[in-house]
Amino acid sequence: MRIHPPSPIGRRRGAEAAPADDRPPERADVVVIGAGLIGLSVAWRLAQGGLSVAVLERGRAGDGASLAATGMLAAAAEHEPGGDPLLPLAVASQRLWHGFRDELEAASGLGIDYRREGTLVVALGRDEVERLRFRHDLQVRAGLSAEWLGGPAVRAREPGLRPTVTAGLLCPDDHQVDPPRVMAALRAALRAAGGRLIEACPVAALDREGGRVVGVRTARGPVRAGTVVMAAGAWAGEGSLLPDLAVPVRPLKGQSLALSVTPRSGGLDHVVWTEQVHMAPKSDGTLVVGATVEECGFDPALTAGGLFALLEGARRALPGIEEMPVAGVWTGFRPTPDDDAPILGEAMPGLVLAVGHHRNGYLLAPVTAAALADLILRGALPPVAAPFGLARFALPAAGPEARA
Repeated sequence: MRIHPPSPIGRRRGAEAAPADDRPPERADVVVIGAGLIGLSVAWRLAQGGLSVAVLERGRAGDGASLAATGMLAAAAEHEPGGDPLLPLAVASQRLWHGFRDELEAASGLGIDYRREGTLVVALGRDEVERLRFRHDLQVRAGLSAEWLGGPAVRAREPGLRPTVTAGLLCPDDHQVDPPRVMAALRAALRAAGGRLIEACPVAALDREGGRVVGVRTARGPVRAGTVVMAAGAWAGEGSLLPDLAVPVRPLKGQSLALSVTPRSGGLDHVVWTEQVHMAPKSDGTLVVGATVEECGFDPALTAGGLFALLEGARRALPGIEEMPVAGVWTGFRPTPDDDAPILGEAMPGLVLAVGHHRNGYLLAPVTAAALADLILRGALPPVAAPFGLARFALPAAGPEARA
């Protein structure tokens, strides 16, 4: 759900999106189910590899999580206890982003507002400093780039922050992009590579023959395919398409808002995280504040409590937001697996999964697209992606005592 301004490419002004096709083809080398960031990135790479690709989207491209996201590429700031298994994939993808950006902008002719100022994680008051030191120690042990800053050093970088900001971490490699611009660029790049995007075309069923997925059925007709890629985001776990295959992905709702920076209010240069919110300045003059974390299924409602928490969390760090007009408010649904890590690879013959990127979709898009291209074009996932198959969720075989 997205309120003010209504736009086919998202919450802020961006480059005009390329139009979608009207009808699906009768046959394609690859059908991708879902036209979010991950689906379009995978489809673009496969089309670049010479395959005929059709992307089928139940609504509008990006309307699940991709246009609701902030666009952070935050391998260091996102690293948490228990996150070591995901870290090699996150760091590998962060390193791919420069080349991914250059190729995408060249292929589409559109800019994506890639910003490299870095991310500041700040402590508000002495109670939060100890927790921030723990986070810094975790980053250092993991070999991530993160610099400890005292309060004056943080405020020298961001003078608009409150004096109660007593410490911070500078993560210089944690950059950001603008989601509406990335999505518009992916649509254009896909079309330039010969791929097709069909919106308002939900997939009703998978076609199978001899134990293999050989295509899909839609209200507009069937599509035969050598490979079907499931990239349906938070909807991948619903089970209607895969009744005999459990995909442990659920929607995790987030409410966010955008504020318009004014000369009177001032703004930010870096992405700034507190324990309550993150704030991301965009080049169009908006400041994105996100995001709540709510276990409430696919309820799209904007709530007073959610928006109050965002505004109050931002105001604790940046008092200038009181002078900023509200430019937009929206909700989205993070596609969240049981272990918060993506699910990549073959689920059954002819069916490949690229789902479950939780809050790291933008960070992980380049490595996911490259990994799925390796799998479909060359027959195997690269080693960095191999641990993230669906099989990791399988129950262990029962031992003799359990079977007794």
